[in-house]
Amino acid sequence: MPTDAAEFHQEATAEYDAAFDWYLERSPDAALKFDAEVDLALANIIAAPDRWAAGIRSTRRYLLRQFPFTLIYRERAANIQIIAVAHTSRKPGYWKQRL
Repeated sequence: MPTDAAEFHQEATAEYDAAFDWYLERSPDAALKFDAEVDLALANIIAAPDRWAAGIRSTRRYLLRQFPFTLIYRERAANIQIIAVAHTSRKPGYWKQRL
């Protein structure tokens, strides 16, 4: 999941792990698909970080296509910081305290 060009906030890593584990308990295939979609999202974000609409404090959102999660990120001088792996139906904006 993490790459040299993308750094995950500690809590974003925990969110990814919890989601992966949830899918893994139900279907190993679903967990692998979730992981692959997050990897694709990271590749797309790294390739063109300005492609997605800007939000508060220079954050941006990448909505996963097959899973109900959004990657909240922002550009840093040397890399991309993933602030949250946020479920789209739970606690909107909870991650703002991480900024």
